[in-house]
Formats: sequence, C-alpha cells, structure tokens
Amino acid sequence: MNSNEVRRQWAERSGAYSPEYYAYYGPDHRSESIHGILDRFVDRDAAVLELGCSSGRHLAHLYEHSFENLHGIDVNDDAFDVMAETYPDLAAAGTFYHDTIEDTVGDFADDRFDVVYSVETLQHIHPDAEWVLEDLTRITDDLLITVENEGENDDDSEADRSDSDDLDVSYVNDDFPLYHRDWNRVFTELGLLEVEAESGKRDTVRAFRTRDE
Repeated sequence: MNSNEVRRQWAERSGAYSPEYYAYYGPDHRSESIHGILDRFVDRDAAVLELGCSSGRHLAHLYEHSFENLHGIDVNDDAFDVMAETYPDLAAAGTFYHDTIEDTVGDFADDRFDVVYSVETLQHIHPDAEWVLEDLTRITDDLLITVENEGENDDDSEADRSDSDDLDVSYVNDDFPLYHRDWNRVFTELGLLEVEAESGKRDTVRAFRTRDE
C-alpha cells in the first residue's frame, strides 16, 4: 500500500476509527496525558496543533481546561462536521485544516506552534512520506508530543514486514497499516530533546522540547 492509498482510506473512513467513532467515546486517558504534559511545560495561551485531530476529542479536552489557541489537521471528509455537532464551542474557537498532514505543514512558518502533538497518527505515515517529520520539528517552537504505538504486542493487529524494508508494520483489523518507529530515535536525531516518556499497554507517550530550558 503506497502513501496515497493510506491517505485515501483515512479520508473515506467510516465506522470504527472514524470521526463519529471517536466523538462517541469522547476524551480518554490519552487526552489526560496530553493535558498533563501541556500543564507542566506551556502556558494557557500556547498555540497548539493536533495532527490528525478527527472530530476533536483531545482538543475539546484542552479547550475545557482553558487552552483556546487550538488548531487541528484532518483528512477525513466528515471530521469537522462531526466536530461542529459534538464540540460546537471548539469548532467555533479553533482553526482547522481539512487536508493531509503532508500537504499542510509545509505552508506553516518556522516555529509557528508552541506545541505540536499526535495521538496514534504519525504511526500511519508511510515510509515514502517520512520527510514530513523534519517539517514537524521546523514548525514546533517548544514542545512536540507523540502518543503512538511503537510495536508492542497489540491484540488488534498482526505483525508483517511486507510494506517496508526497514520498519515493522502491523495492521489494524487486517486493514490499516501501522508503521512502528522508535520515536525517541526519530526526533532526537532531528535535534529535539526528550524530556518525558511513559509506556502504556498500547501506546508510548513521549514529550520532546526544541531547547533545554
């Protein structure tokens, strides 16, 4: 599966892992993890960008805790309609981009956002689009957070190496590929400093800073 096919499938996703699915379940422990890290490292007026925000459950949690300079990118055709229905205050207050991450981040100025974060999104970046990871460090002024599956055992997926010469690949319900990366290595090699890491049952939460403060 090439990168265009991966993006097309997410753009058309319905049912499980769709914007409606995430709106139904609402904020979760990952939302709490993001909020807790932001609470420790940045002020409430920080400009925050979520990559793959879907219908906005994590951003909605931040909005409820007085973060208001919120932005999100999502490729799914229904994401922002569902957001407007489920989290109308967030939809009205935030700035959102209906496009792929790859086609959006290049337009942002250097250090545009104080915080950039992803929750189970960067794990879907195809190897032929890895160039976007350097762009993420370019647009991040202070804090970058990843909440991603790094290859731990996952009951919903089956390991396979067929999609990549270098990365472990698993599939969610034999459908969407997950490319398992060592995010510490990826972003420290791009010049960031890891300041926090916590492994969970499914995901690993990592926080990186662009400078040592």
